[in-house]
Amino acid sequence: MKIGFIGLGNMGAPMAKNLAAAGHEVVGFDTAAITVEGATIASSAAEAAAGADVVITMLPNGAILRAVADDVISAMSAGSVLLDCSTVDVDSARAVAEQAAARDVLALDAPVSGGIGGAAAGTLTFMVGGSDAAFDIAKPLFDVMGQKAVHCGPSGNGQAAKICNNMILGITMIGTCEAFALADKLGLDRQAMFDVVSTSSGYSWTMNAYCPAPGVGPTSPADNDYQPGFAADLMLKDLRLSQQAASSADADTPLGKAATELYRTFVEDEDGAGRDFSAMLPRFEKRGAEDLNHLKLSGNRPILIFPKCFG
Repeated sequence: MKIGFIGLGNMGAPMAKNLAAAGHEVVGFDTAAITVEGATIASSAAEAAAGADVVITMLPNGAILRAVADDVISAMSAGSVLLDCSTVDVDSARAVAEQAAARDVLALDAPVSGGIGGAAAGTLTFMVGGSDAAFDIAKPLFDVMGQKAVHCGPSGNGQAAKICNNMILGITMIGTCEAFALADKLGLDRQAMFDVVSTSSGYSWTMNAYCPAPGVGPTSPADNDYQPGFAADLMLKDLRLSQQAASSADADTPLGKAATELYRTFVEDEDGAGRDFSAMLPRFEKRGAEDLNHLKLSGNRPILIFPKCFG
């Protein structure tokens, strides 16, 4: 296939390289001066899109996606596919799909899981929204760039799946880190804590596969001074997207809201920027009950309040 690839950053460049290595004709574009092995570099997004069977985008946010869509959809041929692999808000994904449909261009929103390592190794997981016809056209490309592509339904549902998954991930990581910090103060050995929880009802991915406690469980970023596998900054971005979606859909997500505020504080007011999202554990280690500022007494009954989260 002839592929236009727009957004050749840390994720996009290795994805484009893998497509070129698999024999596809790749024409790329990025606002930065970037070269990709096996790919031709265009002078504009529209030039990269012209004549392409599939145009792939990997962009920072929904506003940039909408701007790029304005440039490329008019340059695309009827029946071609706009395949957006960015993580953006659901409303932007659906708006771009409608814009594409008006020009007889097919659209897929297909955010990924797997990070930079998965992009380089071709082992990403894609969560895909869009039509069956568009999915069938793009499937050979998913097979090159990843190990799994799940068709989640119509346009926007790929983003919805990613946002819901990562809201669960953020909430669960906070709970896991809180539990380890509590166990420390109760005198419970971390390995014993892991041995119990990892085989009991507290089992979770954040405990069993990505344990935030150094030296416990499988190797994780905690064993590398919390150098990011998945940065806290990106978790904050995804949690904010979850709350934007919740507002748009009129959904009640109190724990998602609380997790968003905790990661906002961690990233913007403390030392979380640039650290792995599991670095919440050393944050909680340093804090006591008086720091939480969320427990008040009403008579003899404790009431949990989150002043910045549940206003």
